[in-house]
Amino acid sequence: MANKKKLSLNLKDFPDNPGVYLMKDSAGKIVYIGKATSLKKRVASYFTKQHISIKQEVMLEKVANIEYILTRNEVEALILESALIKKNKPKYNVSLKDDKNYPLIKVTKNEDFPRLIIARRKINNRAAYFGPYTNAKLLRSALKTLRMVFPYRSCRSLRKSACLDYDLGLCPAPCVGKITKKEYKENIDNLCLFLEGKNALLLKQISKRMSVYAKKRNFEKAKQMRDKISALSSILGTRPFSLGNLESEELKNILHIKKDIERIEAFDISSISGNIVVGAMVSFLKGRPDKTNYRKFKIKSEKLDDCASIAEIIRRRYRRVVSKEVPAPDLIIIDGGKGQLNSAKRELAALRLRIPVISIAKKEEQIYKPNQTAPLKLKIDSMALTLVRRIRDEAHRFAISYHRLLRKKKTIK
Repeated sequence: MANKKKLSLNLKDFPDNPGVYLMKDSAGKIVYIGKATSLKKRVASYFTKQHISIKQEVMLEKVANIEYILTRNEVEALILESALIKKNKPKYNVSLKDDKNYPLIKVTKNEDFPRLIIARRKINNRAAYFGPYTNAKLLRSALKTLRMVFPYRSCRSLRKSACLDYDLGLCPAPCVGKITKKEYKENIDNLCLFLEGKNALLLKQISKRMSVYAKKRNFEKAKQMRDKISALSSILGTRPFSLGNLESEELKNILHIKKDIERIEAFDISSISGNIVVGAMVSFLKGRPDKTNYRKFKIKSEKLDDCASIAEIIRRRYRRVVSKEVPAPDLIIIDGGKGQLNSAKRELAALRLRIPVISIAKKEEQIYKPNQTAPLKLKIDSMALTLVRRIRDEAHRFAISYHRLLRKKKTIK
């Protein structure tokens, strides 16, 4: 049984979830990477088993800390483990390069539209090989996951019509000209970068493509790149790249605003049970929360309705813009419908401020603009609506947390 006294960890802190664990030495260098269905049980096994291998005993003498990255399932853990091993080359991970019993991923290079195949040995036929991998069943499942991010063909010869894989989003259907050779090659190259563990470069390249599409107002293609980034970030256990600029660009285009939308301020009212009414404002800069500029408001008006409350906090907040105490945002979002929006617009007009303002109604997630009776019709997965909803939800959360705090203080009092 290994001694864990010198390790800076508590086994109780490890979750009973799938993921990847990284063993590090005292200098912070990764010496071993492993995957697990249950991180808690796998890591504990190193210290609860009566007998472990000599190799493990030697390795654990070098280990000073163990960190982990959660994944959604064991398949994603396998993908992440392989990518991290490729990138970090830990000293104690078993080298399987010459063992023909373990499966490899083979990428054909002698075809106009390359395929990915599971192979058992390397043959010098101008193909690219990745692996080996210790679990063939998991590898097949992992490829299904990756194929949803980077679709590729699996048929030995091109068909005359698109098959079910195309309908499922697993194949881009080069057989019927749905994708060019250049686009297909770019897709396979990106997949190879992932298998090589060059994830930072891969995400950077996809992000660059996303920005190019956005500048050309091709938001459908930009959204596809955004979805790839989100999917890869989820698999890799990392935070997604900031997509705020892209979302803001689409929102600016939809609202016909000339100035770039960088700072957005959003307002919500909370009056859950009882007569305590509070307001909250959140601030987002380039698509990210700017929590130092969040504000709370105790509603002073005796008229307890959302429209009057919105009017009050808009008036109180933007008097400070008039007096130049704070800068004006590029857009204001109100949580509510036409009534709340009109109240906010009247207060801004009274202050002689010309700041774009919209509202979003929770029931059907509809966005309203001043002087327009009908709401904007946006796709539920559009980047603009995604941004507005994310900011609205944060304002709602912040308002409720403030309301609960005041209720708790009142109860204690």
